[in-house]
Amino acid sequence: MFSSHSAPRGVLTVNLIEARNLHREDLSGHTDPYVELWLDEDYKQRSEIVRNTENPVWNQTFTFNIEKGSPKHKLYFKVIDKDITDSDKIGSGHLDLTNVFKGQAVDTWAKLPAKLGLSSHGEVHLVAEFVAQ
Repeated sequence: MFSSHSAPRGVLTVNLIEARNLHREDLSGHTDPYVELWLDEDYKQRSEIVRNTENPVWNQTFTFNIEKGSPKHKLYFKVIDKDITDSDKIGSGHLDLTNVFKGQAVDTWAKLPAKLGLSSHGEVHLVAEFVAQ
């Protein structure tokens, strides 16, 4: 059986559905968001850029191969506003995968906390499922 410290072998599927009420980072008034997702800093996956919106819809699926005994129990994500010269971080968060690895799909709106936790920089809609192999 699955212990709280290691994962079974299998495939984690993450559906990045959409985001809402994203905080504008530039003065231009245009937000061109994309999302980076990762279990391990060395292997990040990235969504498409959605132009000119604070309420992007991606409907993209990402897969992660999980090795037996993996200590990775959190999916990290960062929402970024793509600019011509530089990109600005809108917000970041993580999703606890403990229940996902036990076979329970998670469908959630994850908040993007603002600096100092004073307000929210928006929310990201994620669905995560795990299939053991």
